[in-house]
Amino acid sequence: MRTPNRTPDAALLRDAAAIAAAMIAVGASFGAITIAYALPLWLPFAMSTLVFAGGAQFLAVGLFAAGNPIAAIVAGLLLNARHLPFGLAVSATIGPRLRDRLIGSHLMTDEVVAFTLRETDPVRRRRTYWLIGITLFTSWNAGTALGVLLGGVTGDPAQLGLDAAFPAGLIALILPSLRDRSTRAVALTGAALAVLFTPILPAGLPVLCALLGLLVLFVPRFRSGLRTPAPGSAPDTAAGSATAAGSAAGPDSAAGSAAGSGPDSAAGSAAGSVAGSAPVSLGGEA
Repeated sequence: MRTPNRTPDAALLRDAAAIAAAMIAVGASFGAITIAYALPLWLPFAMSTLVFAGGAQFLAVGLFAAGNPIAAIVAGLLLNARHLPFGLAVSATIGPRLRDRLIGSHLMTDEVVAFTLRETDPVRRRRTYWLIGITLFTSWNAGTALGVLLGGVTGDPAQLGLDAAFPAGLIALILPSLRDRSTRAVALTGAALAVLFTPILPAGLPVLCALLGLLVLFVPRFRSGLRTPAPGSAPDTAAGSATAAGSAAGPDSAAGSAAGSGPDSAAGSAAGSVAGSAPVSLGGEA
């Protein structure tokens, strides 16, 4: 029996399989690099299982090999600081239970968050998060093991063009969101800031600087605040208009307004206005 969600789930599985294949290849490269650096055999397995952060792992391995473990820890923290806004974005999706939050936060990657935020239905969001998270975690560790076993056969992923697979996949995932004007402005501003600061700041910080693109959302509010009239200006203007109208109507308008008071104030006011204006008009014609 076909269900309404069958087609979307099939598309999701297809996308997950494609990015998992790239994850296996890059994970194999990571495992091979650790062997090439003559690092302990247990290190790549421990990092892929306990850290599960590709960029931070590649960076840390290079610093470990250079004999600077403190710098590796600091660089990893900076590079993964972007997970703080990620966590805020998918907190409700992961669930309220402590076990779910601990496991879900460990599975959090750029790709998992991008796939999740693409969905609008809460149930599908949760299913997508766990499906993509578990798939990528499994494929990354499988790739690491494959790289350790094969040694230097896999080589640098950049030579195969695999280093561009993940950015291209992320761009494809966020393209539907760019139809919104505000989202497009924030994304383009953040990307420009990240590119601008990449040659200047250490790895990890340019991504955090991209968060400044959110300030674009406050520009229209700031402009509208500058255009807001001073407090009391509108009531004074209305009062001035009412005073001028009352003066032009003449003394009879006061009597008309008084006659228009009471329960039927709307009808009375209209009648008073007519009664007050009629003598003035007749006098003008005379």
